Amino acid sequence: MAVTRPEHHRSIVSFVQRGERMTVGQERAWDTHWEKLGAEVKTLPDGHLDFTSWFGREAPVLLEIGSGMGETTAQLVAAAPELNYVAVEVYKPGLAQLLLRAEHLGGLDNLRVLRGDAVDLLTDHIAPGSLSGARIFFPDPWPKKKHHKRRLVQPEFVKLLSSRLQEGAVLHMATDWEHYANQMLAVCSAEPTLDNVYDGWAPRPDWRPVTKFEQRAVEEARISHDLMFKRNNVT
Repeated sequence: MAVTRPEHHRSIVSFVQRGERMTVGQERAWDTHWEKLGAEVKTLPDGHLDFTSWFGREAPVLLEIGSGMGETTAQLVAAAPELNYVAVEVYKPGLAQLLLRAEHLGGLDNLRVLRGDAVDLLTDHIAPGSLSGARIFFPDPWPKKKHHKRRLVQPEFVKLLSSRLQEGAVLHMATDWEHYANQMLAVCSAEPTLDNVYDGWAPRPDWRPVTKFEQRAVEEARISHDLMFKRNNVT
């Protein structure tokens, strides 16, 4: 099924370009694990990724978009060895730190990392109906009103992501910015291929670790919201 690339994709990106200086530990983790576990989105061969071949096994594939410094992701990977866990992130030191954290937790076998734009990945390299789940935890909130259009969770992006989910697969999002939470709720509620699992905010799951950013939100009196939407059988 052909998918139209979001109109804003080429002119506006939903991430910030940051420096790529790495620590000694991150450098070592990158040099040790990248060749086997990582790939650049922009250099992937044409066509859909063969995750069964890449992981060396057939298992449900879960995609996390924007893994940051891997604080949460590494723990989730280690806690779910039954999943083929794929993390896409633009920030090289963040991916290196994720590899380092996963190494320490013994969660490398079921982790693969991709560096680049999630829109390119979903559009060109993820087969429709192939993901068992997707997660977007604490994406850049772009808090200034003039920057809201840069937020990742927009109608065209959600439509694209939903098309890559299997029927019954859950898109799980979380943010500590109330305005963005309301935007996520409105955008996903308007997508006909998604149903809200909880008809409102989802309860915060015990298995999602509290990161330093979420702890900071608590200290600054910002409430974190979780949202879970399930892919239905609408075509």
